Amino acid sequence: MWNSPVGRVRAAGLVEGVSALILFFVAMPLKYLSGMPELGKEVVFWVGAIHGGLFVAYALITFTAWGQGALRARHVGMAAVASIIPFGPFVIDRKLKAFEDANAPAAPVA
Repeated sequence: MWNSPVGRVRAAGLVEGVSALILFFVAMPLKYLSGMPELGKEVVFWVGAIHGGLFVAYALITFTAWGQGALRARHVGMAAVASIIPFGPFVIDRKLKAFEDANAPAAPVA
């Protein structure tokens, strides 16, 4: 997965997607529903900061792949929309995988 620009976009998207789910379904409920708002506030701060860094890394990796000609503008747009929707990176991963497989260089014939 890490061997191609599209593979790196897919991997970064999956990591960013997991961090979003942790933020939404672990850290935020801890803050608002646990009865421990101070602990939850601290957890949301740190998980949110990590998620923010991963979000920026995802954007940079996606734009780098586009700049290298490995992605089309349509895929960059899909990645941008997917990055703000819960479960979005997991949904577009299949489309990026299909695109990656369709555009993979042919294996040399021996």
